[in-house]
Order: sequence, then C-alpha cells, then structure tokens
Amino acid sequence: MGLKDTEKHQGLRNQLANVLKAKGILDESVLQAIRVIPRHLFIDSSFEEHAYQDKAFPIAAGQTISQPFTVAFQSQTLQIKKGEKVLEIGTGSGYQTAVLLELKAIVFTIERQVELFKKASLFLPKLGYKPKKFIFGDGYKGLVEEAPFDKIIVTAGAPLVPKSFLSQLKIGGMLLIPVGEQTQIMTLYIRKSNKEFEKHELGDFAFVPMLEEKI
Repeated sequence: MGLKDTEKHQGLRNQLANVLKAKGILDESVLQAIRVIPRHLFIDSSFEEHAYQDKAFPIAAGQTISQPFTVAFQSQTLQIKKGEKVLEIGTGSGYQTAVLLELKAIVFTIERQVELFKKASLFLPKLGYKPKKFIFGDGYKGLVEEAPFDKIIVTAGAPLVPKSFLSQLKIGGMLLIPVGEQTQIMTLYIRKSNKEFEKHELGDFAFVPMLEEKI
C-alpha cells in the first residue's frame, strides 16, 4: 500500500479544518490534528476522493470511519492534554487514535474485530503513530490493569454505560460515550468523587453499535 500524501491532500485537509471550524470546532490543537493526519490513507482507496468530506465511510468488518466532525467533537469535548492517559474503546480504522496521539495523549486502544485490530496495529506505526498499547479484546470490560485513566473515549454506540468505564476513571476524569440503540446521545461523565459523577448530554449522533462478547 502506497502511503502517498500530496499537496492536494494537504489543501483538502485545510479545507476540512475550515468546515469543522464553521461547525463549532474551535480547539486549535484538534484542528491542527485534522490538518496533519492523512485521513485518505485510513479508508479504502475507492473512497479516497471523499476522504476529506465531513462524512462517515465504510471500512472493514461492517464498521465505519467516523465523520470528521464527530472525531473532532469528541476530541475537543475531552479537552485532552499532553501526557494524559486515554483509553479508547473501538480502534476501528485508527483515525481517532491518530488524533489522540497528535494531541500528545498516552493512548491505550481496544478493538474486538480481528481484521480491524490487525490492520490498525500494523498501519498506525507506519505513519509514526504509536499507542502505548494495542489490545485485541472486548472493550466492555475496559482495561483494569492500566486504570485509572484521565479520559475514556468510546467510538461506538452503547445501549447503556458499562460500570467498568466509570470505575476506571480518575477523580476529575471524563468518559465520553454515545448512548442509545438507533441514534445515540453523546454523553459526558465527569468523575467528581468516588461515588459521584456529573452527566452532560451533548446531542444526537449516529454510531455503529458496540458489540458485547457473546460467551
């Protein structure tokens, strides 16, 4: 696979960043990540000319690469700071992972579709993106052995919020998860104390469903 990135691609990324800015993405570090990451390399080359439109696209295993606005919105909402430990549930294409790494987070990412896991874990390092850990497994459990996390980002719709995610947050930490069956409400939880969480609902989004391991 050729990793070709041209001035034309760069121009399209700059345009995409401007579109996202007009839609309310104002965090300059997030916009810069959008300008830098070659999104066209994350999707099937037959869709390449659409890579910098603000749209979701199919990738392997019946999944999608999220709409750039959604990726930017989730990244901006979490206010990711350099050196924060971030758990990503659903590596998918790896595009959101790359954004988190551009924001200088320490990223642990979990994917349960073997085809996507293999692809992303080989592909991201070729672009110079190296998460702390790539994990193949059931995201519902979170990642107890690396908890607590500053931020947890879920990139698939969940019918309800797994308790494991809430318990693996630091005090002051944030969980951002799309909750719902058909469409999802982007929901932010901020851990205020051991027992107390503040909840914010941030509008409707459409995600592919998060799959739970059927044992």
